[in-house]
Amino acid sequence: MFVSTRFLLTVLTGGLLMMNSCSPKKDAEQKAGIEKASFGTLSDGQAVDLYTLHNAAGMTAKISTYGGAIVSLTAPDKEGKFEEVTLGMDSLAGYEKGVPFFGALIGRYGNRIAKGKFTLDGKAYTLPTNNGPNSLHGGAKGFDKRVWAATPIDGDEPALKLTYVSKDGEEGYPGALSVEVTYTLQKDNALKIDYKATTDKPTVVNLTNHTYFNLTGGVKRDILDHVVTIYADKFIPVSKDLIPTGQLQPVAGTPFDFTQPRVIGKSINDSTDVQIKNGGGYDHAWVLTDSSKTMKKVATVMEPTSGRVMEVQSTEPAVQFYTGNFLDGTLEGRGVTFKKRFALCLETEHYPDSPNQPNFPSTVLRPGQTYQTTTIYTFSAK
Repeated sequence: MFVSTRFLLTVLTGGLLMMNSCSPKKDAEQKAGIEKASFGTLSDGQAVDLYTLHNAAGMTAKISTYGGAIVSLTAPDKEGKFEEVTLGMDSLAGYEKGVPFFGALIGRYGNRIAKGKFTLDGKAYTLPTNNGPNSLHGGAKGFDKRVWAATPIDGDEPALKLTYVSKDGEEGYPGALSVEVTYTLQKDNALKIDYKATTDKPTVVNLTNHTYFNLTGGVKRDILDHVVTIYADKFIPVSKDLIPTGQLQPVAGTPFDFTQPRVIGKSINDSTDVQIKNGGGYDHAWVLTDSSKTMKKVATVMEPTSGRVMEVQSTEPAVQFYTGNFLDGTLEGRGVTFKKRFALCLETEHYPDSPNQPNFPSTVLRPGQTYQTTTIYTFSAK
């Protein structure tokens, strides 16, 4: 039985999600574990569950089977105080009504595909266009809007394995794609995400997670004072509709140079930089200096007031750094109105629009091959 008796009463009496965006310092006797609760029912009648993972240090991660979304994640500040560090809604209804991919698993293809079209092995495929003229994050009903099957794994490092089979032709993509994503809450206050997929026909795959982070704790203000380092010496310039030009541009001497710690707000409104104008801020893919398939540093984020630090590692070759430019104050969760630049995303991935860019690393997956990547978000404070 995977339910920890220590936390069962909490689940039964503490309500569904609310969720203590601010929790006290850890109980010295706290044990790691995982619990399951109902998150409600979708309008089509599908039941959705919410799993809460705890580690012994006091960190929690709440994950919904709808979209495989990280609904909540806490992390300690410099005083050891665990607080919410993500954007999220109060209920399942809030997610179903429509959110900009808060915390969700993204697929079949993360980021944009130009004009919703690509050709594979001489055959043309057409995808739904849900972002102007382009297809974004898997289309109109991507993995973020699917209910995943869940298998909880209890222990000192509790984990949740989610599986989903994307049918041949779903959202226009070829091949039945069997996907497995495992979230593991580690002892060192790290959330590890392992992705795996296989297909029965040649297809394209680019999986990622779209959590919106704000390290102030409880989302107290925007992220413009967060200090970011990205271990990349090039980025991918885009057109006005955010499609790659096909080139890789050195970051040196530009607002995109995060090779040394840089305050986000320093150049985010630089109207003289055409790429800042095209993105409305930062909404670009950085090509990691080490683009191998080995685990390596991707980025570090530090929030100076709380002292919280988030380190990102991945086996992926690139990361999309997005600064919440399209948040407009129309969504609210946990008593917070999500205004422009109230969060940042670091989406580890392959390059955008790779199916249409012959010079980019391939995202083609064929029968007999296994797509497999890992990303780790580690939290600390100083």
